[in-house]
Amino acid sequence: MSRYYTRACNFYFGKQSKILVNKKQSIPLHQIKEISFDHVEIITRKKIRKISINKIRNLPKKLKIKINSDLKKIKSKKSNFSNLNFKKIPNILGILNLTPDSFSDGGKFNKKNKGISHAVNLYKNGASIIDVGGESTRPGSKPVNEKEEWNRINKILKLIVKKIPISLDTRKSLIMENGIRLGVKLINDVSGLSYDSNTINILKKYKTPFVIQHSIGTPENMQNNPKYKNELLDIYDYFEDKIKLIRATGIKHNNIILDPGIGFGKNLKHNMNLIRRISIFHSLGFPILVGNSRKRFIKDISKQNDSNGRIGGTMASSIYLMMQGIQILRIHDVNEVMQGIKVFNEIINN
Repeated sequence: MSRYYTRACNFYFGKQSKILVNKKQSIPLHQIKEISFDHVEIITRKKIRKISINKIRNLPKKLKIKINSDLKKIKSKKSNFSNLNFKKIPNILGILNLTPDSFSDGGKFNKKNKGISHAVNLYKNGASIIDVGGESTRPGSKPVNEKEEWNRINKILKLIVKKIPISLDTRKSLIMENGIRLGVKLINDVSGLSYDSNTINILKKYKTPFVIQHSIGTPENMQNNPKYKNELLDIYDYFEDKIKLIRATGIKHNNIILDPGIGFGKNLKHNMNLIRRISIFHSLGFPILVGNSRKRFIKDISKQNDSNGRIGGTMASSIYLMMQGIQILRIHDVNEVMQGIKVFNEIINN
């Protein structure tokens, strides 16, 4: 029997969305009238069928039950956590890399005064929370030990964590626990909680919100010819299985974010298919985070290699992702992206 997946599509935004929702001609995403949709794609591993929401009632009984179950998750209101406001789309997760070798800004902010100043500026420019990392996970990067990673971040972390909402970008349970004790509001583990077997125990102990990111292999080897049967559905299944595992360990809260991991074990085709149909992940029932900022897919498409010259591609993909209802964008250039979002909202709402 075929496995069915539901993707909300044909989105409306702003004033037009509110009008259609009030007329019951579109369905609001997570009870937000400002973004809604009036079609769904019914997806299997063999075909995709697109239908309007008013034709769901005509589907065979078992399929109709499945689609309506998914729609219930897509429509469900999201509770706020970690200084993220899910009544608005998108929230911005500002990036503070305290590393010498990150792909875009390695060595730029890893001195105390520069790091603190950059965190403050990201927050003032509109980031809801700042993602602090002390270990590069760019393609080809090698792991650093716990002591070195903690030494890179602990002084700056102690100085800003009480003033600015902080997310901690780490794969190691010891670093997580140290950060949580200082007041970190979110754990962002690029390994999908798989790198360190103690991670889940720490997250359960402190009931800390966290991000589950999809990746293949490790940063050292993840770009060595990554393969999928179907990247979109394989990653969807990965999230379902990971959530079941997390529930089985006793983590019952819903303060969980899903990140499909753009660039983490994906080539250009994989990345584009994921971004293009990113709204499929809404039917899992959790907020979605996408790290599109300055990523290699922008270079591959534009043929421009400088990672600092990818703001145009970041902005274009950010607007598209926002219009697919993505709740969180992980961004380097917060001021520029916030400016673009404000201009877009002014155009669409007036």
